[in-house]
Amino acid sequence: MSLNKPYLDVPGTTIFDAEQSRKGYWLNQFCMSLMKAENRARFKADERAYVDEWPMTEEQKQAVLARDLNRCIAAGGNIYFLAKLGATHGKSFQQMAGSMTGMSEEEYRDMMVAGGRSVEGNRRVGEGGDAQAQRQPQGKSGQPSKL
Repeated sequence: MSLNKPYLDVPGTTIFDAEQSRKGYWLNQFCMSLMKAENRARFKADERAYVDEWPMTEEQKQAVLARDLNRCIAAGGNIYFLAKLGATHGKSFQQMAGSMTGMSEEEYRDMMVAGGRSVEGNRRVGEGGDAQAQRQPQGKSGQPSKL
């Protein structure tokens, strides 16, 4: 029996629920391993070999290797675990969040200081707001940046 998930209709948002947690368990465990300096060194020395030590799906591994945080989240990653991946590469949480929107760090910071995205047009999938899939990424480059 599947649960009713009305929150799936929130544009630009992946809710980390029990299903996402199960899906991303090994991806998140991999990220947590990066808390140890020796694991960070091993990962940076041979990224593919290190991710192959983990029973992640190939999609999860490719998302990690591509530094694509949006793909990692879609594959069950939790941003608080993924922060360890960003930190391994010297990225701040603000830089990571900006990369997920296609914005530069400065664009993202300015948007957040100004109050974030408006809820207008962003309450449900299909409205005309700036968080809608057809309006992504939003940054000047028009392309999501990678870590």
